Amino acid sequence: MIDAVAYSVGWLSLVVALWAAWKTIRHTRISDAMFYAIAAVEVGTIILLVAGVSALMSTGRDVEGTLLVSYLVTLVLIPPVALIWAVAEKSRWGTGVILIGMWTVWIMSFRVLQVWHA
Repeated sequence: MIDAVAYSVGWLSLVVALWAAWKTIRHTRISDAMFYAIAAVEVGTIILLVAGVSALMSTGRDVEGTLLVSYLVTLVLIPPVALIWAVAEKSRWGTGVILIGMWTVWIMSFRVLQVWHA
């Protein structure tokens, strides 16, 4: 389960990051549609957190639990922080913040898989 959710969150965040890059290049601000896309990424990260902690508690494998949980909690925090920052930023760089935040979620979701399978 953790694999499917992590891949879904990773690829969704990449799509949102590319969309934010396009909006940054075009000098446009965050839109309602982008807000909802970021909210979808946030819901995915929460599902990933729950699935990851559940899988960690039920596994008999030797997994670096502290590292895994710290990645999962950080993943949940990134989208709202990026969104608040982007809304507060009145220039085109608000969408640049979304780009960096979603790119970070993309990288970290695959890092979660590396930690889980190590």
